[in-house]
Amino acid sequence: MKKFLLPMLLLVMFGCYYDSEEGLYGKPGTGCDTTVTKFSTEVKPILQSNCLTCHANSVAAGSGGGIKLQDYADVKTYADNGKLIGTISHTSGFDAMPKGGGKLTDCNILIIQTWITKGKLND
Repeated sequence: MKKFLLPMLLLVMFGCYYDSEEGLYGKPGTGCDTTVTKFSTEVKPILQSNCLTCHANSVAAGSGGGIKLQDYADVKTYADNGKLIGTISHTSGFDAMPKGGGKLTDCNILIIQTWITKGKLND
């Protein structure tokens, strides 16, 4: 009986341990890489593709409610006050953007959120 006690104890202690691959390495196949979240190469292209039709400096007064998202300083202002992530993630209490269009992809929102969390650097 004593021969089986130690192996059974070890099995009970360590046999039920389980890490999911998704929990350790993210969701497979999503292609959403947030290891590098630079403003110039990740965030700015997302904004250019989805926001600058209305929020470029040249048209913001007429179609973007005066909100400019073309330059780093302008984007940082809205990132600092929480309006950028609130509007693109369609959070209650914020105007959902892009207006009249679908929500940004979860990956694009995650990239912008990660950039904000990492300090909103102008890199």
